[in-house]
Amino acid sequence: RLFTYWEAVASTHRVSLPRDMAGPIVQMTRHSQAREPVPYVTLSQHEKCEEAAYEERRYPAGKWACVSKGEPMYEQSISMSFMKLMRYICKENSVGCYLGMTVPVLNEIHLTKEGTKLEREVVTAYYLPGEFQQNPPVPTDPEIHITERASLRVITRVFYGMTTEETILREISLFWELLGSTDAVLRETYIVAAYENPSIPQRRNEIWFICRA
Repeated sequence: RLFTYWEAVASTHRVSLPRDMAGPIVQMTRHSQAREPVPYVTLSQHEKCEEAAYEERRYPAGKWACVSKGEPMYEQSISMSFMKLMRYICKENSVGCYLGMTVPVLNEIHLTKEGTKLEREVVTAYYLPGEFQQNPPVPTDPEIHITERASLRVITRVFYGMTTEETILREISLFWELLGSTDAVLRETYIVAAYENPSIPQRRNEIWFICRA
């Protein structure tokens, strides 16, 4: 029943769910309440009309498991990448055990030169839990790469709902309107941070603008 449910969720993202995902789905569901937050420091918070508009954060350097995909649709790329990461998290690693889930999962995207579309290539990244930061388990899947990502300073804004190419481009545009003209952040590369699983219609996401070094 659980597999059938997730099969239906996957179909809304135009991907098919392989039968071998049944085990990882059960594992993730069993541990769904235990999610370790990726560490960060809040540098500043900004309000508009007495509501939190955006905040600036610094994320420390750390080790991430990353997968790159370039499917026709953004949601296909992130779904297929995360299925690979789920297998790694649940058992397909050198220690052969469940590693633990961290949030958010990051999806690094790039805009075309015109700024009107997303490039097909998306990098999906899972932060290794604290206990594995010094000695990350080796993935059995050669498409998963353990990467030491440098410290990152970002300006973040929350949005809710589906993360399609259309909604992401809209959120980037809205965020630029809010920030106004600035050279302090990158204009080609952005990050979509996902906090909840794709079955939640009004799930929490953030758009991250990356501050220049």
